[in-house]
Amino acid sequence: MIGLDSAWALAACGVLVGAVLGFVARHNHFCTMSALERFWYAGDSNGLRSWVLAAAIALIATQTMVAGGLVELSSSFYLTPILPVAGSLFGGLMFGVGMALVGTCGFGAIVRLGGGNLRALVVLTGIGLAAIAAQRGITGHFRVAVIEPLSIDLSWIGSLSLGALASKATGVAMDYPLALIIGGSALMWIFASAAFRRDRGKIVAGTVIGLCISAGWLATSHFSDRLFSEVQLEAGSFVTPVGDTIMQLITVTGVLPDYGVGLVVGVFVGAAVAAWRADDMRWEACDDARELSRHLAGAFLMGTGGVFAIGCTIGQGVSAASLMSLSVPLTMAGIVFGARIGLGYLVEGAPFGFITQLGRHAGREPAE
Repeated sequence: MIGLDSAWALAACGVLVGAVLGFVARHNHFCTMSALERFWYAGDSNGLRSWVLAAAIALIATQTMVAGGLVELSSSFYLTPILPVAGSLFGGLMFGVGMALVGTCGFGAIVRLGGGNLRALVVLTGIGLAAIAAQRGITGHFRVAVIEPLSIDLSWIGSLSLGALASKATGVAMDYPLALIIGGSALMWIFASAAFRRDRGKIVAGTVIGLCISAGWLATSHFSDRLFSEVQLEAGSFVTPVGDTIMQLITVTGVLPDYGVGLVVGVFVGAAVAAWRADDMRWEACDDARELSRHLAGAFLMGTGGVFAIGCTIGQGVSAASLMSLSVPLTMAGIVFGARIGLGYLVEGAPFGFITQLGRHAGREPAE
């Protein structure tokens, strides 16, 4: 039996939470790339609203736990008072382009692998190796020499949090009120759509995923006070943990799996169970060398960009958003712009064609 204060219990919590994440995402087709593609090309915002719902639920639940003293998250790496401007923008751009080339993000690739998609295995291997290289390999030198110096020191605020900034400006603790205002406004926009209100699966997916991210903060915060070894405060990200999972599989370092590794394993297990229950398990591979090369390129861009930006669509878009990190708007702007460039290249044959179209619409005289 694994004791509640055992170092293995941290990874076990990750597996349990990840299993719920993977099952719900697979069962309800939760995918950020698919959501963006359907929004741009089909005018369907349900997937996008489900993703925003996950972020809003995670924000409200996490900040409620912080206000109630259940968790202490001030030492999270998302709140380190150094704003990685270049890392967020350039890394997000790289991640977005890579996501479009692959057709999904790291989280989505794990979910696909659970159903037998071997292309996802190629992608995850590429993401993991690229993340390791960007952390402590050849691209890591570029990160340290070029990306990290292009940051802004916000130590005068005390934390890389919008709540801390508002509190500094007003002299009043604004973290929780601001979280409720932002979360409440997001919920109003989300449920303003009648089509979304009828889409029960998307509502369930967004709600459960948001709560799972908050559960990650609760678990890692709990064990950080009870284990002798250092515990990284995290809730959910699928770039660096993919590399850590690969290292756990191929090496014996004496370091036990952490929450992130458990989460990766759990998402795979949960997605596999969902695929099995739906009789949706089948082997899939790349059709030709061209498709394989596209997936490898996308994996490299996501693994490298995810490390530069300190997160992915889930890591920054939901986990960091739940802490109101100031890096979120920069990173997500980069990811969305990169995804649009990538889709422009794949679908329209013109990476920046959408910019030209916007210019034409802006310059068109209104009809009389």
